[in-house]
Amino acid sequence: MTETNSAKLKDRRLFNRLYFNGWTVLVIAIAALIATPVLFVLGSVFYPFGQIWQQLASTVLGDYILNSLWLMIGVGIGVVVIGVGTAWLVTMCRFWGSRLFEWVLLLPLAAPAYLLAYTYTDMLEFYGPVQTWLRMLVGWSSAGDYWFPSIRTLWGAIAMLILVLYPYVYLLARVAFLEQSICTLEASRSLGCNPWSSFFTIALPLARPAIVAGLALAEMETLNDFGTVQYFGVNTFTTGIYSTWFGMGERIAAAQLAACLMLFILALILLEKWSRRQARYYQTISHQHRLPKYQLGLGRGFLAWVACFLPCALGFLIPGIHLLNMTVSNAEETLNDSFFELATHSFILAILSAAIGMVFSLLMVYGERLQPNLGMRMAIRIASMGYAIPGSVIAVGVLIPMGHFDNALDSWMRSLFGISTGLLLSGTIVALIYAYLVRFLAVALGAVESSLNKIKPSLDDAARSLGYDATSTLVKIHVPLMSGGMLTAAILVFVDVMKELSATLVIRPFNFDTLAVRVYQYASDERLVEASAPALAIVLVGIIPVIFLSWRIAKLRSL
Repeated sequence: MTETNSAKLKDRRLFNRLYFNGWTVLVIAIAALIATPVLFVLGSVFYPFGQIWQQLASTVLGDYILNSLWLMIGVGIGVVVIGVGTAWLVTMCRFWGSRLFEWVLLLPLAAPAYLLAYTYTDMLEFYGPVQTWLRMLVGWSSAGDYWFPSIRTLWGAIAMLILVLYPYVYLLARVAFLEQSICTLEASRSLGCNPWSSFFTIALPLARPAIVAGLALAEMETLNDFGTVQYFGVNTFTTGIYSTWFGMGERIAAAQLAACLMLFILALILLEKWSRRQARYYQTISHQHRLPKYQLGLGRGFLAWVACFLPCALGFLIPGIHLLNMTVSNAEETLNDSFFELATHSFILAILSAAIGMVFSLLMVYGERLQPNLGMRMAIRIASMGYAIPGSVIAVGVLIPMGHFDNALDSWMRSLFGISTGLLLSGTIVALIYAYLVRFLAVALGAVESSLNKIKPSLDDAARSLGYDATSTLVKIHVPLMSGGMLTAAILVFVDVMKELSATLVIRPFNFDTLAVRVYQYASDERLVEASAPALAIVLVGIIPVIFLSWRIAKLRSL
């Protein structure tokens, strides 16, 4: 090799080293940006606990902890019973409508819990259709003639959350049942196990990791809920953070409450890991044939039909029909210019967040593909932890450091140029989109990573042999092949942003409301008719990922 060629080779190696190190720096920088709000909230525990915190600890902190625990326990039991039971019925049993229920049971995912809370309150109140019909049927004339349970209680909040969160457990449990080995189940039958015995001794233990994962997601969403518990008057950490920030004006105390809520989340994650500390779950062979189904008779088939129909009816069909009826019956009042302005705001935020989230996730996942080392993997995991953090916690973690930055920049500009910049970041939609990215980037990362992992590394080598560098390979080879996964990531982030309430309520700029915020405001003022159109729009948008998930599960079932 000549001296000239040797120098060129060294230059090329130096360029490649710097090039790949640049990708590493980029991925770590994105991860640091996403993790900053969470780390800031955690750092608030090192601030001295002031008088406000002592007052909170002596008055309402006990209620926050107790109510949050009751919510977690009640919702956990409900989502496991409904999710696992319905997943087993539609997967392993044959009865009238079982194929239809496979995807209908996912529909409650489209409706946030706070929408159900507002809708059922309107239906079940004294002047609502249910009590009005009862009075007409029985002949009662006043509230003193009968007793009717109030839905606006802790148990009402638990019921609303169960109805919209059980699909998390249903979805993962159903996939686990579909993937179970046919030989294992047939062996249990040959040994004399009836359907109940096969379920409890074979299918349920094998599906335990998926069930626990779905339960963890449901519990995290329970702790994240704000609209339902606030409307029902249940004091939890999320309502406490909001009232401490806006009612008392205590940002540090709100951040410390947020840190306590994060400890709940951390305990939940550790408990899930501990529950599987020594367990291993394997399948003996692949599932090449369809799983054998139990043919249910008339009586059992009817009970199975009722068990599957009630969750989707209560969680989607009844509230959806009620919202549609209110919207159509009062179209001039609900479908006005204000509605279309709110829809525009929500769509702008959702589209921008989805686009940026898709790009960030693509850069991070591809950077890990180029440099599959511990640092890159840690960066991906750090960027993914925001999904486990409630929106109110992220809102606190975003606004406080941004407020410090805005104040420091304003002071610096005043001293140098005599110009006031004001709230340059924290008073704009930049802060709101930033909070959405922190909260939902994990959703996009999962979809993009799954799509990229399906592309063989040999394609990268072939592209480089043709003279393409890593960036050109990404743009010309991977992006076209990953278009489906990238679109999925964008859709999932888009829908989550449309439904997000707690972070939006805290961070939104002045006079910049979204559909979710306006639904909350109208419902708080007992103006549920005006809230019907924005609520219905959120539900209709939420159906998009439900259709996608149903299609994916149908493909898995056909394998």
